[in-house]
Amino acid sequence: MWKYMSKDKCNEFLISLNLFDCNDNNKYIKTLYSISNRVWKYYRVYKIKKRNGNYRTIYEPNKLLKHIQRNILTNILNNKEISKFAKAYHKGISLKDNAIPHVNKEVILKLDIIDFFENIRFIDVYESCFSIEYYPKQVGMLLTYLCTYDDHLTQGSPTSAYISNLVMKEFDEQLGNWCTSNNISYTRYSDDMTFSGNFSPNKIISKVRKMLYKLHLKINNNKIHVIYKNHNQSVTGITVNEKVQVNSKYRKNIRQEVYYIKKYGLESHLDKRNNKISKKKYINKLYGKILHVLNINNSDVEFKKYKEYIYKLKKTI
Repeated sequence: MWKYMSKDKCNEFLISLNLFDCNDNNKYIKTLYSISNRVWKYYRVYKIKKRNGNYRTIYEPNKLLKHIQRNILTNILNNKEISKFAKAYHKGISLKDNAIPHVNKEVILKLDIIDFFENIRFIDVYESCFSIEYYPKQVGMLLTYLCTYDDHLTQGSPTSAYISNLVMKEFDEQLGNWCTSNNISYTRYSDDMTFSGNFSPNKIISKVRKMLYKLHLKINNNKIHVIYKNHNQSVTGITVNEKVQVNSKYRKNIRQEVYYIKKYGLESHLDKRNNKISKKKYINKLYGKILHVLNINNSDVEFKKYKEYIYKLKKTI
């Protein structure tokens, strides 16, 4: 139905999307095309250091483009269904949801996709999100330009995460259904894929390589992890050997923090740490960590007591 739509009708369609506030329709249309034609001018590009010493490139859209992208996310993309095997970037889904399918399994295989966002191309975004099946071609192409940078998705744009789920939807469904038929649990949290059950890891790795190749994506060979049941099995930071639980190191650090606060008092504890953070900010951060533990395992009696203690302390600051 979109094939024979005139330019004026396409512009009317764009106006109906209400991507940003503007009372002048001509100015609205002109602004959208101006941004899409020179989208690189509307980003601040910088690098941040990762824990492994390498750098991650961040593409931060300016205020107007970020506002437009958020409206695209809210009014257009969020209405599109993602795969049930995708466990990130969707309302109501948490790290816990990504971990639960892998509890108490013989083998866990974890795979990582190299430069995930940067290798999702313009054409992938267009075909998965804005193709002529959904929008007039002129409109779909413009929306794709507004959500990409130099022919790829970016880390930093509000739309990128959800778009990645839509691009990967067919991949997730095909791989997930194959795994289900072979009694294997599969989830994907952004660029992290997790498999669990009783299987040959090499068979899955080979299959995933072939499937990713069709999307111009690759497995990071340095991040292939096979974890057997007699070792600490964790999925996106959550231990899953017998039940879902935040890993022991994270819990131990919180336990120490609470112990020292009780022993020395909050101010003395912060002085001993030589920490210049304000008391309020420190307590709020610690309280958030405790809530995270309880969100993963709400029956943890020890951390319920910590929550009650820190909450009372919060009210005195």
